[in-house]
Amino acid sequence: MAALHSLNRQILLKLVIVSVMMFGFGYALVPLYKALCEVTGINVVTNKNDYGVRAYRSTKATNTQIDYTRLITVEFDSNSRGPFSFHPLKNYLEVHPGEMTEIVYEVSNNLDRSVEAQAIPSYAPKIATEFFTKLECFCFQQQTLVAHESRKMPVVFIIDPNLPQDVKTITLSYTFFELGVGQKPAGSTTPKSDKAVS
Repeated sequence: MAALHSLNRQILLKLVIVSVMMFGFGYALVPLYKALCEVTGINVVTNKNDYGVRAYRSTKATNTQIDYTRLITVEFDSNSRGPFSFHPLKNYLEVHPGEMTEIVYEVSNNLDRSVEAQAIPSYAPKIATEFFTKLECFCFQQQTLVAHESRKMPVVFIIDPNLPQDVKTITLSYTFFELGVGQKPAGSTTPKSDKAVS
């Protein structure tokens, strides 16, 4: 009986030790994971939110995904449909594939009233579209500009290193237009003629 009691006590002690070790491992897992991600750089989020941009910037210095053997010329174009002055602050940049790059566009509302506007991007050549990733862009949401407001709007992007070798130049073009222009209000009809029918 005493031997059985001693055996039970040993098993209980082993279970307690294993439980404490498992708890300690679980508690240490988060900092270990963060340290592993920092060393390997595998926790980079490349989406349009600010966290993704900050995460990419923090790992840029050790980023081995940048292809320093290539330079791509990125040209910037702008078109406006409406009461705007709209242009990039630089006409082109030379960038390495895999390198995070920022360009700034400036827009001014030339009216005495607020306007709702939106920007639509396009790319040339067309094949570049799938290799051009925007992390931050004013085109992600509508813009409200008060009367005579001027605003600088950044675009943060990366060109995928898998971009075909024969593509040397990419043109990023934005069309900035006022929303609702030319649309009839709901329920509107064509006005009738005031002339009397003879």
